[in-house]
Amino acid sequence: MAMAPGSTSATAPLGSLERVLGEILARNADAEYLVVKCGLAGATDRATFRAKVPMVSYEDLKPSGMSSGEPKLIPAVKDDVDRRALLHSLVMPVINNRYVPGLGEGSGLYFLFVKSDTTTPGGLPARTVMTSLFKSDKFTNIPYDPRRNYTSPRAAVLCEDTSQSTYAQMLCGLCHRHSVRRIGATFAYGLLRAINFLRHNWAHLAADIDAGELISHRVTDPSVREAVAGVLRRPDTELAEFIRGECSRGDWAAIVTRIWPNTKYLNTIATGSMAQYIPALDFYSGGLPIVSTIYGSSESCFGLNLRELCDPSEVSYTIMPNMAYFEFLPVQDGDDGDAGQLVELAGVEAGREYELVVTTYGGLSRYLVGDVLRVTERGAGAPVRAPQERAALRRFRQDQRGGSAPRGRARVESFPGHYVIYWELVDAAAAMDGGVLDRCCLEMEEALGSVYLEARVAVGSIGPLEIRVVAPGTFEELADHSVANGGASVGQYKMPRCVTAPAMVQLLDSRVVSRHLSPASPDWTPSHRLGSTAQTSPA
Repeated sequence: MAMAPGSTSATAPLGSLERVLGEILARNADAEYLVVKCGLAGATDRATFRAKVPMVSYEDLKPSGMSSGEPKLIPAVKDDVDRRALLHSLVMPVINNRYVPGLGEGSGLYFLFVKSDTTTPGGLPARTVMTSLFKSDKFTNIPYDPRRNYTSPRAAVLCEDTSQSTYAQMLCGLCHRHSVRRIGATFAYGLLRAINFLRHNWAHLAADIDAGELISHRVTDPSVREAVAGVLRRPDTELAEFIRGECSRGDWAAIVTRIWPNTKYLNTIATGSMAQYIPALDFYSGGLPIVSTIYGSSESCFGLNLRELCDPSEVSYTIMPNMAYFEFLPVQDGDDGDAGQLVELAGVEAGREYELVVTTYGGLSRYLVGDVLRVTERGAGAPVRAPQERAALRRFRQDQRGGSAPRGRARVESFPGHYVIYWELVDAAAAMDGGVLDRCCLEMEEALGSVYLEARVAVGSIGPLEIRVVAPGTFEELADHSVANGGASVGQYKMPRCVTAPAMVQLLDSRVVSRHLSPASPDWTPSHRLGSTAQTSPA
């Protein structure tokens, strides 16, 4: 999962590293992989582990991943939920005590979702990380804490029908609009999807609020209807008219603060691959602070943001060394690296980029997560953050407020092959003229780095980059397709950067409204080979 930046505690005592790794290896001492393939034979010390265990990627374990629209299968153990819950429990005290006092006086409107369980071919239960958390007693039997008070009834969160769940959560959030102090979802995309849901369903929501009961029949699950009935209770014509007035006028700028006026911040992951949605969140929220609190993935929770109200581009996370055993692979241009290059927490250097490697309690050993982190300063906490997106993409998207970020694939049906970028604009029919988009293709090419430029200009093995503008709503259709076909829950969905699944490519191509190619070769000379070692070839 390409996720947000993390940060490491560079001064973490070696004793804690030995303890965590020792605990992990002791509980997995009989694992065939460690005993037979790696030859550990019960050893739990760092030196033997680092000498014998190779670094692996997901492709070494199972040939699938979210980039192709398929979910990863990551091993987990029961106490993983306990560790995640412990880290989550630290978030509210930190932000309430240090940055936003008074959060306990209100509630949080969070759009939380589960997905039905499945079974692996070997008979093991499989579910998403957040589903495990929400179905655990850590969530369902949580003691009352005003700082963790949610507007969404548990029955609505646990409903596996995404449409019914979203409707019920939005309805309850509207009924409690004056008490809401924070609004959030796991990922920024999920929060934007909730706002889009309001755009399409406000009339039904207002009608139910006006009637004081669910007359729209958008919710059929008995447990959810019962939970919502406990919130509606009586007709509220004043609130219904307010919602109609705000949502019918066509102006959706700052709609979040207009409907929920006491909201202090948005709580969602908006770093890494989610940073592309920041302009849209700013537009809909009127510039509310965007708080990214936790750095984690299916493999493990990694760290905590201790400066919650900083700008999203400045977010860093302090990695918690008790969550897993962490190592870092230095990023070298044109070099895939090997396990011999891995450094521990204390070995990272300011200004360098590393790929994150974890050994988890669930059984992953020296697993390459896929996140590239940049260390920005040296010292206790050694903050690191993911490289920012290309400047050409950011500048164009700033002119397309509320638009969606591009998706891409390599087109190899013709020779030479070339990269195709799918782009969804706010209004495809009134999009910028073709000449501007052609020049945007060229600017994107010039930002792709020396390896791409040499292949494109000198070798001729890559053809001109192509932008295909798709109709509004296409990326949401893509998300619905992925979720419906075995992907993550809608709350955890992350749009793939590189599209390879034939069904997804076919869906995108069926929605194309215009095509654009670079009008010329990008600027490149052999001297570009001497550029920054941080440059990489395109994915």
